[in-house]
Amino acid sequence: MIRVRLPMHLRNLAGVAREIELEVPAPVTISAVLDLLERDYPALRGTLRRYDTGERRPFIRFFAGGEDISHDPTDRPLPAAVVDAKEHLLIIGAMAGG
Repeated sequence: MIRVRLPMHLRNLAGVAREIELEVPAPVTISAVLDLLERDYPALRGTLRRYDTGERRPFIRFFAGGEDISHDPTDRPLPAAVVDAKEHLLIIGAMAGG
């Protein structure tokens, strides 16, 4: 079981509370988590990654264990602390401006 936290705009879109618990089969990767999120919360399809390529959307970031893993390969296993639900997988919207 892993715990995922989403930003407010994605929680509203999915109609969920601050934290989502997912039972993710091994190996627990970003891809596996996103597959389950999009399956269980269809309103999130296309908001976290592109429909056609599966690439992370610009301005979406993934954090695990205090580390930004947004640019890591999506098939890399998540840290043990996230897999063991000791820490959250954070999905946040990045900000930009000038």
